[in-house]
Amino acid sequence: MSTQTGPALDTPARGHAFVPGPKGLPLVGNLPQFGKNPLAFFELLRGHGDMVRWRFGRNRCVFLADPDCIGELLTETERTFDQPNLGIAFRTVLGNGMLVARGRDWRRKRSLVQPSVRPKQVRAYAATMAGCAVELADRWSDGQRVDVKREMSALTQRIAVRTIFGVDTPADSEAMGRAMDVAQMEIGKEFAGLGALLPDWVPTPGRARIRKAAAVIDAEVRRVVARHRDGGEERPDLLSRLLTAVDESGARLTEEEIRDEAVTLYIGGHETTSTTLVWAWYLLARNPRVREALAEELDRVLGDREPGMEDYARLTYAQAVVKETLRLYPAIWLITGIAKEGATIGGLPVEEGTRVWSSQWATHRDPRWFPEPEEFRPERWDAEGGDAIHEYAWFPFGGAPRVCIGTRFAMVESVLLLAVLARRFTLDLDPGEITPLTGLTLQPDRDMPATVRAR
Repeated sequence: MSTQTGPALDTPARGHAFVPGPKGLPLVGNLPQFGKNPLAFFELLRGHGDMVRWRFGRNRCVFLADPDCIGELLTETERTFDQPNLGIAFRTVLGNGMLVARGRDWRRKRSLVQPSVRPKQVRAYAATMAGCAVELADRWSDGQRVDVKREMSALTQRIAVRTIFGVDTPADSEAMGRAMDVAQMEIGKEFAGLGALLPDWVPTPGRARIRKAAAVIDAEVRRVVARHRDGGEERPDLLSRLLTAVDESGARLTEEEIRDEAVTLYIGGHETTSTTLVWAWYLLARNPRVREALAEELDRVLGDREPGMEDYARLTYAQAVVKETLRLYPAIWLITGIAKEGATIGGLPVEEGTRVWSSQWATHRDPRWFPEPEEFRPERWDAEGGDAIHEYAWFPFGGAPRVCIGTRFAMVESVLLLAVLARRFTLDLDPGEITPLTGLTLQPDRDMPATVRAR
């Protein structure tokens, strides 16, 4: 790699050297460019170099495009990089859950939550995942018109309330789902807009909508927790495991901590998987060759039966479809940390307080790491004949110490749901481009109507 000190007009500066990004405005810096289209802005920064300086308001920022540097950020989080304050909107919904906790508090919470999503537990949840998908498939019929976005959201909500909360009534999933839809989009608007620069105490319409949505979420979680406590019997769901988990000192999670972790798990188990499946159907509809290859594997591996956990390892092409979907449309589209004293990236010092960013969207679409980056090509993930994927060039679940603990849950769920539905049906989406919107997760900008076709 070169080590130029600044970006040329046609060749970006690469290597371990900080280079200037696009010139910002007084007071707000590059926030208007970022707020208009965060994904395009991150690609613009990538074009300047691998370690690019910019400003988020008055905050000093560095954008990382090189996987080695991204790996340093992920690996050094907790030691020389801190979790940032993501704003009042984010905290209103997620509280101080494991996703945003720091230091000793984070380590304690992770040790309490992680046993709930170990491989043994995920295996136990697989039957629920596949069963919910079969229920949906049984309701679909040839020629039926559906909204893919709504159908996938309802499906993953149903799985979430069964596996996380251990309940199964429409009101539970619908109330939480509506509230989360509002919250995740308002978080995205505030994060990328002027709200990001406003003090927490400044009231805005968006913050009012978030508080209202959070109140619904809180009420639903409290109601389900009370039901668990009153029931007395042992349950296999994630919430029950949280209620009985104890740390090294013998202490349990507080009521507030249970609420925060339950919401964090719900987002991980519903929002991200729903989004991934929607984008997968979108990409399959636009790529008939891939759709046919997936169908061939499902017919060969499953025949006329429904998939189970024992089939997951054999559904290698279905796994590749999910991985390639997460490359092109990663549900989580950015990571960020705050440099502590003594922080370095690429051997160079990073001033304390600097906010360091990287974007899955920009790195996953970098032609240096993924040939033909705009192409939907699951074959690149083939263990024998695929591409050599650079470590940390693909990081949809984060990485290193703070890798998402629900990674296996999400992968198994996505593959099994896709296998159940794609074995029986294809979806012909209405024509037209879909634009990703940067909320809490990367969502399509509109409904996605389609016609169900029986295979």
